[in-house]
This record gives sequence, structure tokens and C-alpha cells, in this order.
Amino acid sequence: TAIAITEQPVSVSVPVGYSFALRCRAEGRTSLQYQWFCQHQSICRQIPGATKQDLPITAQQTQLYTCRINDLNKNAIFSDWVKVEVHQCVARGLPPQLWRGEPVIVLNPTEQRVEVGKPLQLQCAAMGVPAPSYQWYRNGNLLEHQKKKKLWITHAKISDSGTYLCCASNSHGEHWTNAVDIHVEGGETLPPAEHLQLCHLVFLLATGKIALLVGNNRYQHHPNLMAPITDVFELSRLLEQLGFQVVSLLD
Repeated sequence: TAIAITEQPVSVSVPVGYSFALRCRAEGRTSLQYQWFCQHQSICRQIPGATKQDLPITAQQTQLYTCRINDLNKNAIFSDWVKVEVHQCVARGLPPQLWRGEPVIVLNPTEQRVEVGKPLQLQCAAMGVPAPSYQWYRNGNLLEHQKKKKLWITHAKISDSGTYLCCASNSHGEHWTNAVDIHVEGGETLPPAEHLQLCHLVFLLATGKIALLVGNNRYQHHPNLMAPITDVFELSRLLEQLGFQVVSLLD
């Protein structure tokens, strides 16, 4: 193509009042011109005077941004849309001028009791430059398809009970939410025949290799630890490779 974008802008998640710049770089056969646009609540507008490669921003509200690049031959291309997510409260003890973009948790999930068959939703949020990616865990085990701020299970099952937490990470590091217990309750009692079958299954499992891993993360008179979470996860994978059925618990 006549114009090639060599550096796309990246999404960020920042405290209100934080100053930074979105960057866009491109190459072309002629000199290039830049124009930034923003979108808020479905209204897209051109930003007056925003005609340079870098767009200085002082964060006030959550918006989407894109940059149009055109050359002297009337060729034009748009950058990716990126999100500037603005949090109205700053994490305690984190002055904006000392922050370098590492993930900071600003919303932790909360403990819940859910009936079987009802929806289960857990939510967290983190600041970061670039915006953090998310990964949820249950009982120290990675949940393959839960990679958003909101964990959503349409119909909760008894097996969804456990201890949940989420890891927010970007190029500067990672940070973990608090671990919370989720209780899924109710459901029908098994018929006698199925109950007997389950007892036989439990007996058979009990004769195999079973590992129980307990990682204590929170203490009453000691700061929260982070290593037990990752240790339990890594040990779980190792023991499963050795043929163990692994039960992982936190706190």
C-alpha cells in the first residue's frame, strides 16, 4: 500500500487527570499528514489541532481514539481504534506523578452465594499503560476462556464453586486481585442408584494418586503474599503431568 503504519496507538487505563500521549507512526511515498479523531457515546468527532504523530491527553473521561494518515496523492489509512479508559478514583498511596504504568487493581471481585442454574458474574478492573490484559483462575487453575474484566457464567453449577482471583498484566508487570470464595448452592439430590454409583467412583479415585495443594495468601498479622498463588498453579501443572489428580485450594 501507499501508506504503512509502523506503530499503532495502544489502549490505556489511567486515573483521572493523568497526562500522557497516544503515538502513531507511518511511512509513505510522499510526506504524510496526521489527524486524530475521538468517539464518546457513539459520537465521533475530529479533534481540532490534533495533526501531529503524538496526541497529548489529560484524561477526563473514557473515550475511543483513532488517527487518520493521508499523503499528497489523496491516499488515506486509519489506525486501530484504541480505548482510553479513565478511572475517577486513584488507588490509595499511588500519586499519579510517581506511577509508571504498572498494573494497579482498582476494583476487586466480591464473595458471592449463587443458586444452581443462576448467572454468576465476577468483576475486577485495573489501571495500566498499556491497558492490562486479564486472566481468571479458580482454585489456582487457569480458566481458559475467562480473559476479560468480567467473568460471566450463564448457568452456575456446583462445580463452579471455589476460590476465584484474576491476574492483570502488561509489559511492566502483573498484579493480582484479592481471592474471593464463590458458593454455588442448591440443586436436586441424586437418586439412590446414582448416589451409589458416585460413591463407587469416589472410592476408585481414592485409590489413585491425589495431591492436595493449599496456598495461604492472606494472613491476619502479615502483608498479603503473592507467591503462593503462582506456586500452587505451577505445582498443579507439574503434578498433573506426573499423573496426579490435583485439588488446589487458596486460603
